[in-house]
Amino acid sequence: MIRPDHAPRRAARAMLGLVALISIWTPADSSSAQELRGHGGPVRAVAVDPGGEVALTGSFDTSAIRWRLADGVAEAVLRTHEGSVNAAVALGEGRFATAGEDGRIAIWPATGRTPQRVIAAHEAPVAALAAGSDGTFASAAWDGTAALWSAQGEELRRLRGHQGNVNGVAFTPSGGLVTAGYDATLRLWPPDPAQPPRVVTLPTPLNGVVVAPDGEIVVAGADGKLHFVSAAGAVLAECEVGQTPLIALALSPDGTRVAAGGIRGNVAIVERRTRRTIATLVGPGLPVWSLAFSPDGAEILSGGGDRVVRRWNARTGEHIGAVVPQAGEDPLAAFSGERGAEVFRACAACHTLTPDGGNRAGPTLYGIFGRRIASVPGYDYSPALRAMDLVWTGETIARLFEVGPNAYLPGTKMPEQRVTNEADRQALVDFLKKATAPR
Repeated sequence: MIRPDHAPRRAARAMLGLVALISIWTPADSSSAQELRGHGGPVRAVAVDPGGEVALTGSFDTSAIRWRLADGVAEAVLRTHEGSVNAAVALGEGRFATAGEDGRIAIWPATGRTPQRVIAAHEAPVAALAAGSDGTFASAAWDGTAALWSAQGEELRRLRGHQGNVNGVAFTPSGGLVTAGYDATLRLWPPDPAQPPRVVTLPTPLNGVVVAPDGEIVVAGADGKLHFVSAAGAVLAECEVGQTPLIALALSPDGTRVAAGGIRGNVAIVERRTRRTIATLVGPGLPVWSLAFSPDGAEILSGGGDRVVRRWNARTGEHIGAVVPQAGEDPLAAFSGERGAEVFRACAACHTLTPDGGNRAGPTLYGIFGRRIASVPGYDYSPALRAMDLVWTGETIARLFEVGPNAYLPGTKMPEQRVTNEADRQALVDFLKKATAPR
């Protein structure tokens, strides 16, 4: 929840590089090869090459890793982004594109560690990438726009109209584009740039979109539901997957199944024709940020908050390899019944409280009181926070949640979240004083 700042980036990257080198050089046996381990932060993006032999993942640790799927070995750690790598897409022939918090898109060759091209694509974080059948690709970003790019990275078209973050983009069978925004609108863009988009308004903010070969559109909602829309823009149906926002979405290559992941780690495999959940992936209970099917549709790769990429049987939902651990001990169990702990529960996916908890999507809150903003070692803070002069106290933490992160910390990466009830804010402060005190 609270995102203060960054200690020396070189040290952090050196540690991450060491983790990656261990992954590269440690021989993988048949069981350990099933999980891809090497990132130093939550895995935000997963893409698989059409040949099915190579995957690329991106993380909050600012790196991408190219993996050999046959044995789970990391072939290369790729670095160029100045923030989290939020999206990845396979471009064919071993090439990939990545996009990140820095608003840039990098195009990577099949071999080597240097991008072919880096594009200053957007004025805000890029949230999604999609590949077309003709070598083109598209991006969606929090600057309210989407864009169409040639295979070489030349801008072909800029799509404007969303009122806020654009979280998803997909190609239609006819060569058009579909974009999904936090403004709760789905926009269907014809191939002809002279024609205006069809705008479909849904009942919730939208976090992702895919399009089936027959043109049907499936959208991931912040209401925990999948929403189904026809190629013409008619709202067809909805399917409840969970009680919390869906933040990851993938479509099987044949278009018959959809995988949807949520903030609490629930992943459902939904049969598109019947709108029914046919299998559930049982993971460690942390957010699932990214999903991808293998080209043959037999496997699903999921990237999560625990920095691991897991592999699943896409038809049965069973974990491939060693049995996946169940959700760990509830870190708030010792504070059961406390009002402040319940207020904090929404923050637990991104922040730890203990000295050995470490950083997640946000920095650890251990020892936060009296700490200067943007000073936790190993966490990659935004430049705006690094430039601020602020110390975390009961008063500053309460003010943060009274007015909201965007107003109190301009330039923060923290999601907008307010605690409008004064008693709840005080309960949260009291809880944090107790739970984060040095021990």
